[in-house]
Amino acid sequence: MAPLEALFGDDASVMRDRDFQTLLLANVLPPLGAALLSPILDSLIEPFGTSTADIGLLISFFTAPAIVVIPVAGVLSDRYGRKPVLVAALVLFGVAGSAIAFTTDYRVALVLRLFQGAAFGGITPVIITSLGDIYDGTAEATAQGIRFTGSGLTQTVFPLLSGALVAVAWQYPFLIYAMALPVAAIVALRFEEPTDAGSGDDGSGDDGGGGDGDRSSAATDGGGPAGIEGSRLRALFGLVRQRRVAALVLARGLPLTVWIGFVTYNSIVVVRFLGGTPTQAGALVSVGSLAYATVASQAGRVTARFDSRLYPLVAANLCLGAGFALFLLAPSLPVAGVGIAVSGAGFGLVLALYRSIITGLAGPSLRGSLVSLAEAFGRVVATATPILMGGAIAVATPRVGLAAAVQFAGLGAAAVGGLGGVLCLLVASRAPTVRRSE
Repeated sequence: MAPLEALFGDDASVMRDRDFQTLLLANVLPPLGAALLSPILDSLIEPFGTSTADIGLLISFFTAPAIVVIPVAGVLSDRYGRKPVLVAALVLFGVAGSAIAFTTDYRVALVLRLFQGAAFGGITPVIITSLGDIYDGTAEATAQGIRFTGSGLTQTVFPLLSGALVAVAWQYPFLIYAMALPVAAIVALRFEEPTDAGSGDDGSGDDGGGGDGDRSSAATDGGGPAGIEGSRLRALFGLVRQRRVAALVLARGLPLTVWIGFVTYNSIVVVRFLGGTPTQAGALVSVGSLAYATVASQAGRVTARFDSRLYPLVAANLCLGAGFALFLLAPSLPVAGVGIAVSGAGFGLVLALYRSIITGLAGPSLRGSLVSLAEAFGRVVATATPILMGGAIAVATPRVGLAAAVQFAGLGAAAVGGLGGVLCLLVASRAPTVRRSE
């Protein structure tokens, strides 16, 4: 284990756990929901008979349903367990995603992306929550960081493959999603449900244990499932109304304005403005993904080294926005690569640390609901970003031209994701300590 400890720190032993290995495998496909299409969106316009303005809907239709599904999946995973939700979602993700290869009707493709996005809502948030069930402290930060590193490595390899496959046939990249089906079978056979998941308590006690007091509270609300769920929702809303929790949930979503903005307009910037190819666009996704995979793997060390996570988070948010700005204004592909590497490094650290922080704000049976709420807000941001950027580009293009319009919209996203995140952190740092019991 010495080489792993050298890479990930003293808590690298989490990688020996079978459940962690299984969750890491389940985490391979969901990050490709958007990243797999990033280098090929420009190449899909002709086969689907759509336009440059509308092709970005393949991203928004994927991110939109999770806004609703993630909170539902969180409640279901708290109530009935993580494993059933995770397995069902993996199956739907694989079936819906790979089915797009068999249609040229853009409307059908968008519907399939809706189903695939709904499936995403039952995968990533449940994985994040399960890691919070199994680990705590620096071990949990390390586990979240390694999971995010796995996401980055996935997005390093597969966009390159997607960019190469689309040159052979546009359908081939979508068949990669079928890998989710054997993964679902492995999760069903190997993953052991965390003992705290689905326990039915509201997790509002200071230690998150619930206990008889929680059950008594539920009984006063009617004693049945409806009363328990009502008590759980009241406890969740009471938690989210606290200023620190609200600021951190908001901060967790804002970085996606940068990453989704990059994913959506990457192929247009590379192919149309810099004279590159879909394969080179895939290479830039790989550069950004490798950067965030590398930095996210050090989340545990960063947590252990700093007394407060505020300073590394502020620095990471600034890197996120500044790097994306450099990508947008780059005169050449190498400079664009440097920009997206800096942005990716910031993206990797902020999401790994935010997710680790958020899992610690609630007890075990509320953890899934809170994580899912934060992830759902991230999906709101991810869905709105291509739409708002597209609208800004449509308005600005007649006045300044397409290239300047894309730069203008992208710089706005960089400001929201980078500087907006810093503002949220300052609010959270000055807010009262989170109260986990009312």
